[in-house]
Amino acid sequence: MFQKVPARALTDTVAEQLLEKIDSGALARGDKLPTEAVLSEEFGVSRTVIREAIARLRHEGVVESRQGSGVFVTEQAGIRPLRIDYTDTATLESVLQIVELRRAIEAEVAAQAARGRSDASMVAIDAALARIDAEEAAGGDGVAADVAFHRAIAQATGNPYFLKTLAFLSQYLETATRVTRTNEARRADFSRQVREEHQAIVAAIRAGDPLAARNAAQTHMYNAARRLSQGSQPDPAPGLADAPARGPVH
Repeated sequence: MFQKVPARALTDTVAEQLLEKIDSGALARGDKLPTEAVLSEEFGVSRTVIREAIARLRHEGVVESRQGSGVFVTEQAGIRPLRIDYTDTATLESVLQIVELRRAIEAEVAAQAARGRSDASMVAIDAALARIDAEEAAGGDGVAADVAFHRAIAQATGNPYFLKTLAFLSQYLETATRVTRTNEARRADFSRQVREEHQAIVAAIRAGDPLAARNAAQTHMYNAARRLSQGSQPDPAPGLADAPARGPVH
């Protein structure tokens, strides 16, 4: 009559409640956690679930095991690593929300690249852009080349945290990127728009124009979200494929 509760859900619940206790100060830094047996009884779950929940918190640096002493809240427990659960990205809405986040970052990345790009970084960006066409011409989906292109722009900023943040977000957008790339290959208007948007970003960076680079990157990400949303729709009627992409509504 009832659906079984996945073990992962139990683990998530235990981990979240332990985190709440730590965040509230009920379990302060340096405090020892109750034993597995005690936690198992209080939560009403198996010791296996408790071990998995604690292992997750240990992986995130929230708790640490001390041989022969038990598990303790770490001194850096208040510092949380950024984490997005893959189950949270299973819907189109959630993917589009991550694209929104990436849009804000990509816009600033492009602007900073325009301010600080060197001749060497410009060569790398040009080469990365050329690789997208080469990969597609060879029958590939262009996803790896597309990621490398945006990474080359981030490298041009000289800020390693831009690289780390984009790499973090990209792993949750890989499936969406493949979907949009497939749509772009199927629809000539999509493919052309992407190429022109990339070229506009590169031209603005080359010109050393931060405002134009920011606007070009924002437009590209707005349109990427639009293409993702429209990808499942039928191909446009003859003549409409050549219509210019509509810009974002401000």
